[in-house]
Amino acid sequence: MLATETQLSQLDQLKQFTKVVADTGDFNGIKEFAPQDATTNPSLILKAAVMPGYAHLLGKAIKDAGSAAALPQIIDRLLVSFGLEILAIVPGRVSSEVDARLSFDREATIAKAKNIIGLYEKSGIGRERVLIKIASTWEGIQAATQLQTEGINCNLTLLFSFPQAVACAEGGIKLVSPFVGRILDWHKKNSGHDFVGADDPGVKSVTEIYTYYKRFGYKTEVMGASFRNKGEILELAGCDLLTIAPTLLAELKAASEPVPRKLDPAKASEAMIEKVSFDEKSFRFALNEDAMATEKTAEGIRLFSADIVKLEQLIAQKRQ
Repeated sequence: MLATETQLSQLDQLKQFTKVVADTGDFNGIKEFAPQDATTNPSLILKAAVMPGYAHLLGKAIKDAGSAAALPQIIDRLLVSFGLEILAIVPGRVSSEVDARLSFDREATIAKAKNIIGLYEKSGIGRERVLIKIASTWEGIQAATQLQTEGINCNLTLLFSFPQAVACAEGGIKLVSPFVGRILDWHKKNSGHDFVGADDPGVKSVTEIYTYYKRFGYKTEVMGASFRNKGEILELAGCDLLTIAPTLLAELKAASEPVPRKLDPAKASEAMIEKVSFDEKSFRFALNEDAMATEKTAEGIRLFSADIVKLEQLIAQKRQ
C-alpha cells in the first residue's frame, strides 16, 4: 500500500515542491536529512572547524597552502575543503562565501570569487556545482553581475529588502537568499510584538520577492534563509529553495501534518504589481530609507567579518 501524503513527513512533503538545502557545515547533519544542496558561511565554518572531527580539514588547508601563504589564502582553502566534503554528500550545489570584509570592494570580491572557483576546479569540481556567496551591497551585486557573465554563479546573501532583490534580478544573479529570521528579529525588537504565520515580516518579504520574480519572468532563484521557527518554513512552502538548519530539519522530519503549497509560480505570474528598477543612487537611497535592511545588512557584514578574524586567529595558532 502506497503511503498517503499525510503519512509522509513534513520534510518529505516540502521536498515535493521546494528544493531543501542544509544550512550547516556539519557533514553528519547533511547526511541525515538528504538535502539537494548545502550552504555555508563564515560562522558555520568556524563552528565546524573547532570540532575535533574536522580538525584534519584545517590541518590540510594549512599544509596545502604552504608555509608562506597569507591567512586569507588558507581561509579560501579551508572553505573549499569543507565544500568538497559537502559535494561528496549532496547531489547539487554548495555555497561558499567571499570574505565579508570585501563587501564594499567590487574588484576584490571578483578576484576572491575567481580564486575560490579556481580551487574547486583544480579539485575536479565544475563551477556549475558551486555558488559564490556575496553580501547584497551595491558593490557586491555589481561584482556578482560581472561574475555571472563569466559563468560563475552567485548566491547573494545578507539580503533584507526589495531593492536589493530587484537589483540582483536585473543583474542576472543565479540565486538570492533573503534572511527571514533576521527580519523577524528586528521587527520584534523594535515593535515589542511577536509575529506568526503569514504576518511574519520575514515571510512577507520573501513572498514579495518570489511574486515579483515570477510575475516578470526573472530566472533568479529565491532561497529563503535564516529561519527562527518551523512556521516560517511552512508559510514559504513552494519557494524555489529553502536553506534550513539541522534543528529545524529534524522538526520537519518528525512531523507529518499536511504541508500545503503557499507560493505558486502560476498564481504569482498573475499578480497586479508594477515593475521597478534601481540605479546606484536610487538603490542607495531606497536602502537607506529601510532602517531594518540598513541595520541588518551592516550587522551581518560585521558578524561574518568577526568570524573570519576568529578563523584567522585559529589558523595562526595551528601554524605555530
